[in-house]
Amino acid sequence: MRLTTLLLAVATATGLACTPVAAAASSDNGNGILATDVAPAPAWVRAMPPPAKVYGVQAARVLNIQYQVQQTGYWCGPAATRIALSAKTGNLPSQQQLANQLPTTTNGTDWIGQVTRVLNNRLGTTYYETKEMPNDPPTQAQRDLLWRDVVYDIDRGWAIVANIVAPANNHPPGYPNYTVWHYFTVIGYDSSNSSVKIADPANFGGYQQYWISFNQLATLIPPKGYSA
Repeated sequence: MRLTTLLLAVATATGLACTPVAAAASSDNGNGILATDVAPAPAWVRAMPPPAKVYGVQAARVLNIQYQVQQTGYWCGPAATRIALSAKTGNLPSQQQLANQLPTTTNGTDWIGQVTRVLNNRLGTTYYETKEMPNDPPTQAQRDLLWRDVVYDIDRGWAIVANIVAPANNHPPGYPNYTVWHYFTVIGYDSSNSSVKIADPANFGGYQQYWISFNQLATLIPPKGYSA
């Protein structure tokens, strides 16, 4: 199975808040705070499967999910978490319930590790792990792990939640012309052209689900992380 968690704690994280769908031309400037209630790493270790399974047995796969637009300008974390949960269960909490559990404030959701904790608690599992990507640009090892996680998880029905920082020169489709601190959900991949499908709760420019290159995904996540 997948490699174990890269638990590289970041002492101080920069902006983290979501940008509202109907945002003015300025971004949130919430300060990231590392959670102190980090769950211990699971005692079991995921064994690496043969390469054919790691990289998938088909060129592309997209998960069936229930999409929702985030209901406030700072609930991208709860909305992305809910989308990920919908790939595994129909018993879905509201965005408000998830905002309470993460917890999410008007400054956003502090750390991707909080998403990992809520996903596992809600699904009754220890499957999800927090993967930090502090290097910008990411190292080749971090890029390889990200692709392995995307393919391995989606092949098995698990969506990935990513915490991203998107500057104006590196935007997914529809994003406003300033830096956006955000959470979205990775719900598919296509290995024939190294692309990934995103379910984006921000709905910027009406783009709710879209494809981007894997390379762009890998450059959007640093210095944050993802739950996989």
